[in-house]
Amino acid sequence: MSRMSLDVGALLLEMVPFARTLGIAWDSVGDGRAICRLPDREELHNHVAGPHAGALFTLAETASGAAMLSVFGDQLERAVPLATSARVEYRKVAKGEVRAEARVLRAREGVVGALDAGERPEFDVAVDVRNGDGEVVCVLNVTWTLRPNRG
Repeated sequence: MSRMSLDVGALLLEMVPFARTLGIAWDSVGDGRAICRLPDREELHNHVAGPHAGALFTLAETASGAAMLSVFGDQLERAVPLATSARVEYRKVAKGEVRAEARVLRAREGVVGALDAGERPEFDVAVDVRNGDGEVVCVLNVTWTLRPNRG
């Protein structure tokens, strides 16, 4: 499967039904970056009428997965992508619709080269979650690995 023909947003929503449940929508995905939105819905709110921390985390982790797939989606036949850890920082109460912007922090060549060498490469994806005013309300760093398929 070529990187150019992969509809990352659709693939991710197919692979991760929970992201569909939250109503995550895509603005853009490609070249190691992804931007998606979480609608402002009352059933996703917390006790202070903003998006629940779990919804913010899921939005950010979903964006990280899309950014990762936009670079490494062509490796799915030989490796399984797995999030191995995540660090989240909630900076302020979010209100309204929020938007997550993710970016892969390691060059493709190094990750694929490690996979070619039989290793299990790890790499980070950084995500900023912003409210409607553009203020960062949450940041997330997700460490991903590509686990080689056993053959």
